[in-house]
Amino acid sequence: MADPVLFTPLAVGKVTLRNRIVIAPMCQYSAVDGNMTDWHLIHLGQLALSGAALLTIEATSVLPEGRITYGDVGLWNDENEAAMARTLEGIRRWSDMPIAIQLAHAGRKASTELPWNGGAQIPRDEPNGWQAEAPSALAFAEGEQPPLALDRDGLARIRDAFAASARRAARLGIDAVQIHAAHGYLLHEFLSPISNRREDEYGGSLENRMRFPLEVFDAVRAAFPADRPVTVRVSGTDWVEGGWTVEDTALFAQAAEVRGAAAIHVSSGGLDPRQKIPVGPSYQVPLARAVRQAVGIPVVAVGLITDFDQAEAIVATGDADLIALARGILYDPRWPWHAAAHLGAQVAAPKQYLRSQPHQFRHLFEE
Repeated sequence: MADPVLFTPLAVGKVTLRNRIVIAPMCQYSAVDGNMTDWHLIHLGQLALSGAALLTIEATSVLPEGRITYGDVGLWNDENEAAMARTLEGIRRWSDMPIAIQLAHAGRKASTELPWNGGAQIPRDEPNGWQAEAPSALAFAEGEQPPLALDRDGLARIRDAFAASARRAARLGIDAVQIHAAHGYLLHEFLSPISNRREDEYGGSLENRMRFPLEVFDAVRAAFPADRPVTVRVSGTDWVEGGWTVEDTALFAQAAEVRGAAAIHVSSGGLDPRQKIPVGPSYQVPLARAVRQAVGIPVVAVGLITDFDQAEAIVATGDADLIALARGILYDPRWPWHAAAHLGAQVAAPKQYLRSQPHQFRHLFEE
């Protein structure tokens, strides 16, 4: 009997994934000056034993001012790179799971407090605060300090920083790069007409609003080894009238595909506090479906995918090629094991843990 689609291999660029379950990037807000700490070794290390096909390092800022919070991971200097190298060495000693990294810039949503401390914007003149930058001088929320509108030198600085971080990722042996163009951060801010009010060639028409994110993609693609994939994470819609739409997303995905994108990861929202998100199981899958119908590269669906049969249906029906887990795999770090047992498939597991499996399921696990 053939394996369920969820547990069949898939090529993303020149990287072949063992199954269709990937771990989405999840900010931990536990870095120091952009440097990974022991928390990241524990957190990423245990997820690397989950049986998923790909582990993605959290949103990693390409510049200090591009961090969401002062606790964000960065990859802008040698110290950041050394700290990440130590973490990766520990993970790879016990896991051969491919590892990707999400490169990001927070734009106008930068300089905020840690989520468990309230997450509010920290004014630029207070400790742990700095001046945010964005396409236009429009604050994310009422009462916040507005960002500075980026000039041409600022655009070049950020574009070059993305490329430099991609080169550092390559030196670290990272298997894939994901460019963060979702959730209201800098590249999404360029895409959406709500946050981009520029009057130069980077604002106005859809083509102009896509220009800088695509320039960043081109710079990263040129800086990262050709045999390793570069993918893009997008918000399929702003969930706000007059904002970024799923039709826009499909056109952006097509433009990224032409430039060499190996996959598109479809999330949503995050750009505007007025968003009205119809949250429920698989609520973002229709967005992934629309993008998948527009491109010929793999598409990743994410968002309240918690049930094993639900995940199998998403990939078996062709709504998406892969499913991503985030909070769900924090809650159940062995979700792929349990899905394999439920669906009668096979998944990799460390030999140290094999005795934890009920006898009737042991044939489903390989070292």
